[in-house]
Amino acid sequence: MTEQFRIEPLSSEHDRSRFSSGSAPLDRYLREQASQDIKRRIASCFVAVSVQTKEIAGFYTLTAASIALTALSPEIVKKLPRYPVVPAALLGRLAVAEHYQGKGLGGVLLGNAVLRIARAELGVFAMLVDAKDDAAQRFYEHYGFTVVSGADRRLCLPISLALRHFEGRPEHPA
Repeated sequence: MTEQFRIEPLSSEHDRSRFSSGSAPLDRYLREQASQDIKRRIASCFVAVSVQTKEIAGFYTLTAASIALTALSPEIVKKLPRYPVVPAALLGRLAVAEHYQGKGLGGVLLGNAVLRIARAELGVFAMLVDAKDDAAQRFYEHYGFTVVSGADRRLCLPISLALRHFEGRPEHPA
């Protein structure tokens, strides 16, 4: 990617009106719902903004979640305390504007989310995602996410594994 981006919290300074990812529900969420979720402390929203054009090139949301120990693989469970649930962060939405798709920005946004979660002063064992379709599921599986037992398209990646995967990669696209 030849364009520079900043990844920052969504604010009223960002023009969301022209954002188009090709997914009407994701576009509508950014335009109409994200600010309300932020104000109500339901979710945090972060945007990749082009340094040159100031347009939003992509975004993701994070919210608190938990996952039942019984939904995790036995290999993961054997390393955890026997609490009924463990803390997680849910990557609720991730979208890249159509003209930036296929250039690696989705992976950069995902990596930024992982680093942001890891830096939080909270106990967060894993990142969860709900893939909207097969293509999204393949995207997340490429980064090491695995399907949660008994959940349709919900995937999980322990933060310790995510950090190893994204270690040494730039947090922002060049």
